[in-house]
Amino acid sequence: METLDKKKTWTDEERLALATKLDAELDEYIDNLEKKKYTEGWSEDKWQEEMDKHPFFMSTAPKPGEELSPLMEGLQQLKYGEDENTPEELANNYKEDGNFNYRHKKYRIAILSYTEGIKTKCKDKELMAQLYNNRAVAHFMLKNYRSSLNDCKLALSLKQEYPKALLRAATCSFHLKDYDQCIELCDKLLAKAATDKDILKLQNDAVLGKACLERDKRKQTRLEKQLNKADEKLLKAVLERGINIQTSNNLKIELSDLDHNESHIPQKRVELDTNNRLLWPVLILYPESMQSDFVQGFHEDTLFLEQLTDILSVPPEWDTKHEYNVENINVYFEGKKELSIHVINVQQTLGKILQDERFTVRHGMPTFLILVKSSKAEERFLKQYNI
Repeated sequence: METLDKKKTWTDEERLALATKLDAELDEYIDNLEKKKYTEGWSEDKWQEEMDKHPFFMSTAPKPGEELSPLMEGLQQLKYGEDENTPEELANNYKEDGNFNYRHKKYRIAILSYTEGIKTKCKDKELMAQLYNNRAVAHFMLKNYRSSLNDCKLALSLKQEYPKALLRAATCSFHLKDYDQCIELCDKLLAKAATDKDILKLQNDAVLGKACLERDKRKQTRLEKQLNKADEKLLKAVLERGINIQTSNNLKIELSDLDHNESHIPQKRVELDTNNRLLWPVLILYPESMQSDFVQGFHEDTLFLEQLTDILSVPPEWDTKHEYNVENINVYFEGKKELSIHVINVQQTLGKILQDERFTVRHGMPTFLILVKSSKAEERFLKQYNI
């Protein structure tokens, strides 16, 4: 009987050499395989685009009018197609969408979803009431209290015993300062939950709010009466002085005729001081340089010269030649007649000047023009008028 050969013992060097040989033979086999281009499926440059179209992997929802993949279109038909769903099923699907968006604080999208559910006009009153109530909650989160209240009322018209809608309606009424309605709705809630602390607090707040609102109305009424008296007193003072005021209707002087349209001047109109003397807002123009000055509260008993001295005590930056000083200027006003202009006596008070029968206060603000005496600018300017 022949004896078997003993099993060969491999050294590390022999094993490494054999592994290297096998790797080389495998590479040679793969290289000799027939090269075929893969034509099915997606190309590398369109891989991401195709994945985004798949409903399981898309990161953003399709835009309106955007072409949908067949799978997405099919899924939409299954959930939203009128042929595939009853009105009740559609309403419920839209309600679920709205709830999903609401949980993710997308309140405006939630409102759109609930609205689509309401449009189905399904016969399930309970479901329709829920859609109105849920839309009311979404409106409430956006502080659309009027819309929220209207939806609560619609929900209650379908389901009278609806505590959530009733409480939301009461809260909206409070925010809208309809305190009477808030108190009435709280009474209905307390009839079923007399010890509810939140409802009791809301009702107490409404009672307090109503009291404050009525107090504010009384204050406003008193203030309006005071203002009316003050306005009457002001008009009377202007009329007593015989000052010509340009009116809007050319008939009777109204308070609005004393208002000027210069928004950057805090003093809205002529005022009375504590001694019943008039303080006028006055506009001063410098035609040559196209500059202007505003005098707020020009007292009617102040000499025009005194006010000019104060204005021109520091030469304006635009007066590079320092020509504008009280000894070297003439002050004019445009008269009642068309294209007429008149020089004033600066030694007179503002009140005396305004009482000149040729003077007219236009747009609630006396206006004066200042020019350098005997200058070419004054000569050119005066040629525009019938002097």
